[in-house]
Amino acid sequence: MNRREYLKLVGLGAAALAVPGCASISKRLAGNGAPNIVLIVSDDQGYHDLGCYGGTEVKTPNLDRLAAGGVRLTNFYVTWPACTPSRGSLLTGRYPQRNGTYDMYRNYLVDHDHLYSEHEYAVSFEMIGGMDTREVLIPRVLKRAGYTSGIFGKWDLGQLHRFLPLQRGFDEFYGFTNTGIDYWTHERYGVPSMRRGNRPTTEDKGTYATDLFRREAIRFIRKAKAGSAGHDQTRLRRGPFFCYVPFNAPHGASNLQRPRPGVQAPLEYIRRHYGQYDPKDASSRRAKRIRYMAAITYMDEAIGQILRVLAEHDLQDNTIVIFFSDNGGSGSTADNGPLRGGKGWMFEGGIRVPCIVRWPGVIPAGTVCDEFLTAMEIFPTLCGAAGVRPPQGVVLDGFDMTAVLAGKQKSSRKEMFWQRRADKAARVGNFKWVESSRGSGLFDLSRDVGEQHDLSKEKPDVLSKVKSRFAAWKKRMADAEPRRPFRDF
Repeated sequence: MNRREYLKLVGLGAAALAVPGCASISKRLAGNGAPNIVLIVSDDQGYHDLGCYGGTEVKTPNLDRLAAGGVRLTNFYVTWPACTPSRGSLLTGRYPQRNGTYDMYRNYLVDHDHLYSEHEYAVSFEMIGGMDTREVLIPRVLKRAGYTSGIFGKWDLGQLHRFLPLQRGFDEFYGFTNTGIDYWTHERYGVPSMRRGNRPTTEDKGTYATDLFRREAIRFIRKAKAGSAGHDQTRLRRGPFFCYVPFNAPHGASNLQRPRPGVQAPLEYIRRHYGQYDPKDASSRRAKRIRYMAAITYMDEAIGQILRVLAEHDLQDNTIVIFFSDNGGSGSTADNGPLRGGKGWMFEGGIRVPCIVRWPGVIPAGTVCDEFLTAMEIFPTLCGAAGVRPPQGVVLDGFDMTAVLAGKQKSSRKEMFWQRRADKAARVGNFKWVESSRGSGLFDLSRDVGEQHDLSKEKPDVLSKVKSRFAAWKKRMADAEPRRPFRDF
């Protein structure tokens, strides 16, 4: 793909060749400086729980500065209202129903305080389930452009050897492989869950997880910059890097104690940033909210340190930084306002999330993008930035959004669909239809982003149209080449 072909593809055209951002893209595509990529994902963070999204309680100065240096997206969606399928879509650029990961890889007996023995866990679905190995993930495509890739944090796409990050295109991995852990023991309901590469490890037990993922991401960036061997003796080739940092914060801790501890944060840190806090009152709604906010602020500091390392090594001007939450904020601890609902819901609070993108020279600083965009756009966008074509024969459900983020064109996305078991939702234009156990209705998001006014009876023709588009999408997904593990074929 040459310079003019790419600019035409993203809608910038020949007349835009003189625009500095466009020139930098084409220069990188010519092989003279492909951008590094830092992709940061928070876990269950509320839409309103950042200062730059209007939050006044949670302290997020580093994410606020990131937004000031790039673009803040207000109309950005994930493909599922909970962890695993959302992350699968991010890394494949495909709907969960197309890539096969359309539910969780999770053991549900833990909800009833069951402690799995080692041998019982080894044959449980949480251990043996995983994303179909035919799926092509972002790092495998970026490798064709000379990228070195690392993941530090939550994997959540399978724990058997064939499903692990190093077998899916990543060069380095340190983190946990299931869907949630205790922040200090790194166990999931009593099961040790951390790995370095393909090997289980307890080397850092007792250290707060956010510190570990920050430490490993910084090590990776410094090592990639130097092209040198790190503590694990892995030698990274010189060239661009892809650093994926899926924090577990501010997800609730996964352990068996009652009452469940919720989100965890160091006690002195809580008091330093959020005032008086009594551990004896840990089960109160306010105490849970304070711990949640402290975990976000702690993560924000870790993100700030990662960004400073980029600046220290003169990498920030040639690095794309993307931040978003994997789904809506959870329960009573998160603030998803002005949206309705939260994690697990098909209303906006479960699937519309905060997203920030910084790409110096391409995306104007301090801008806001209200265009309809999704996490499925990230895969093709990064392919375009790296100058590589998407994998041949693979149907992607997103598009390169570079020109949209740069403010050069409108989003080409007109519709999106969701299904979580019996719960369904569809957005067509500004109309959103929900049919779920938590409520149903038709809503005009251009006037009612909080989904309070059901228009089903007032606009039956619109409701029929949206449902017909959902049915057409269901047929497309059913006709797609089937993928494991949930599909019957």
